[in-house]
Amino acid sequence: MNLHRKGRAALVFALVAVVGMAFRVSWNALRDIAGAVGADDTAAMLYPFVVDGLMALALIATLVLADRDRTFALRVLGAYTVASLVLNYVHGLVPELHGRTVDWGRLADWDPANWALVLLATSLPVGSIYFGSDLVAKVLHHRPASIPPMSTNAEESTETERKRSTADLPVSTPAPITPNVTVLPRPVAVGFLKSTLPAKPVPSIAPAPVAPIERRAVAAESTRPRRATGRVPAVAKSTRPKRTPEQLLAEARKATDGWPDAKVTGEGIRRAIHTSPANARSLRDTILAERAATAASAEAVAS
Repeated sequence: MNLHRKGRAALVFALVAVVGMAFRVSWNALRDIAGAVGADDTAAMLYPFVVDGLMALALIATLVLADRDRTFALRVLGAYTVASLVLNYVHGLVPELHGRTVDWGRLADWDPANWALVLLATSLPVGSIYFGSDLVAKVLHHRPASIPPMSTNAEESTETERKRSTADLPVSTPAPITPNVTVLPRPVAVGFLKSTLPAKPVPSIAPAPVAPIERRAVAAESTRPRRATGRVPAVAKSTRPKRTPEQLLAEARKATDGWPDAKVTGEGIRRAIHTSPANARSLRDTILAERAATAASAEAVAS
């Protein structure tokens, strides 16, 4: 265990040493770039800390944050790494930057490239303020993931063993309950005296046994209508003779003779001649059709 800790400590120390040496190499190039874009001696000396320092801050944030915040920190780290690489590359291409003899604001001969490089070099400090503040706020407001609840397998197994041990206990059978009966001794016959009858045993007062409640299955009442069983008696049958369709139509015509068309309905005909709803609707349609045909013929004669 101690060997493992020593190995990790040595690895971290080696990493810090490599990062420190890399920062010293990059510091020279970034300082010259800062002086070329107009920074004074103090600002040019602090400029490498602005760029490479934010890279170190973003690296630490990636180790603390998670999910979207961690992705954001990785993007900041990658963006500033690329920016530092570009400025170091420009420093190697322009020898005048080493002796600080280059004109202010002139990092490349081609104007578009020069404008892009100057914009990049001057925007990195402002970006460090914004992204650094955002990363620090995310780290301060970060809440580590809650510890998952302890598994209940151990508790369940303990409970199961407890139930099993309880079930394995022998069941004690209660002793049979016998009523307490007080028996008097038999009388002894004495000479010429008559012997007394033996006294009957006097049972002690015991609670009367309670008869168990008998459960009977009760059929549930159905909401469906019950069907008629057996034949309908002749007395219950209607004595009215069955009418033919012609007779029903004649009665319906007679009943609705003075009715307006709006009143000629199936329900009205059914009540008037006492027939079924189906017959009433059929008679309604027939009567209305006859009335329509009569009106049409009358209009044809009038025209």
